[in-house]
Amino acid sequence: MADIEQGSSAALPTEGTPLQDANDTDALNGTAAKFVATAEGTALAYGSLVLMALLPIFFGALRSVSSSKSKNSSDMPETITSRDAARFPIIASCTLFGLYLFFKIFSQEYINLLLSMYFFVLGILALSHTMSPFMNRVFPANLPNKQYQLLFTQGSGESKEEIVNYEFDTKDLICLGISSVVGVWYVLKKHWVANNLFGLAFALNGVELLHLNNVSTGCILLGGLFVYDVFWVFGTNVMVTVAKSFEAPIKLVFPQDLLERGLDASNFAMLGLGDVVIPGIFIALLLRFDVSLKNNSRTYFYTSFFAYIFGLGFTIFIMHTFKHAQPALLYLVPACIGFPVVVALVKGELTEMFRYEESSPEVEASPKEEKTESDKDK
Repeated sequence: MADIEQGSSAALPTEGTPLQDANDTDALNGTAAKFVATAEGTALAYGSLVLMALLPIFFGALRSVSSSKSKNSSDMPETITSRDAARFPIIASCTLFGLYLFFKIFSQEYINLLLSMYFFVLGILALSHTMSPFMNRVFPANLPNKQYQLLFTQGSGESKEEIVNYEFDTKDLICLGISSVVGVWYVLKKHWVANNLFGLAFALNGVELLHLNNVSTGCILLGGLFVYDVFWVFGTNVMVTVAKSFEAPIKLVFPQDLLERGLDASNFAMLGLGDVVIPGIFIALLLRFDVSLKNNSRTYFYTSFFAYIFGLGFTIFIMHTFKHAQPALLYLVPACIGFPVVVALVKGELTEMFRYEESSPEVEASPKEEKTESDKDK
C-alpha cells in the first residue's frame, strides 16, 4: 500500500501488503471461531477487488498521458529515476519495520488517531483531484464559475517570495465539499465504503502523477519491490501485522459476508494499494510509450493491462488454494514485465522500448530557458 503524495516519491511501508482473506484476519486476531465465507460471497469479494484494482490503473494511465503534457503545477507528475527506484525498497523496509516497532511499543489507538487525521486531509485532496474532470463535464453551463486564488508570500518589495500560489474555481470548491463529507464519514465510522473511496483516489492519483522515466527504471523498481514483498510476507509476520494494525485507507477491502450482512459486513478480503500503484505506474509508462510510437496502437498498454489481470487472478487462486496471505507482487511483477517484453521481442521493438526516455517537465523546460537566456545575451 502506498501513501501517494503530490510532490514526493515516498511510500508508506505497506507497499506490498499481501492479498488477504477473512480467515487470515481471524488467525491474526487469534479468534476461536473462524468465519467461513460462502462460495458466492468469496467470488463477489474477489471479483470486486479485481475490478477496484483495475479502475485506477486504467483511468490513471489515461490521465497520466495528459498530466505529462500539463503546464499546471498542481497536475505536474513527479518523475522517478533509477536511483529513486533502487532506494525505494530500502526506505520502504525501514519504514515498515519502524511502524511494526511503533505498534509493538506504543498504543495502537493513539497511533491510528494521528494517522486518521493525516489521511483525512490527504484523502480529501486526493478525492477532490480525482473528481475534478468529472465535475468539469457535469457542471451546469448557466451557473457562474468564479475564479479564486490562494496566495501566501514571504518578505516584501523586491525580495517578496511566493510560498503558496494556488488557483481554483467554484467547481473545485464543490469537489472539495463532497470530498470533505466522505472524509468526515471515514473518520467517524471507518466504514469500508469510505475507505475504498479514499483508497481508489490515492491509487488513481498515484498512477497519474508518479511517472517512471524509462522501462529500465520500472524493471528496477518492480524487481526491488518483488524481493521486498516476498521477504516481508513469507520471511516474517511484519507485513501482515502492520497491515492489520494500520487503520488507514491504504488498502482496498471488500466483505465476504456482504450477502449475509449487507453494508454492515465485517469480514474482509483486502488488497494493498502498493499492489495497484506500483504495477500501475509501469503500465502507464507503457501507454505513454505507445503514444510516442504514433501508430495509433496501444499494444503494450493492453498487453500489460491484461498481464496484470492474469497476475492478480493467479494470486487469488494461490491464496484461495493454500489459505494463506500472498505477496501479490510475487505474481504481478513477472507478468507485468514478462508479457510486454515477449510482445516487444516478437515485434522487434525491444531495443526501442528500452531506449524510450521520459523526461520531467522541469528537464524539458530547461533547454528552452537556456536558449532564451542565450538570445538575450546576443
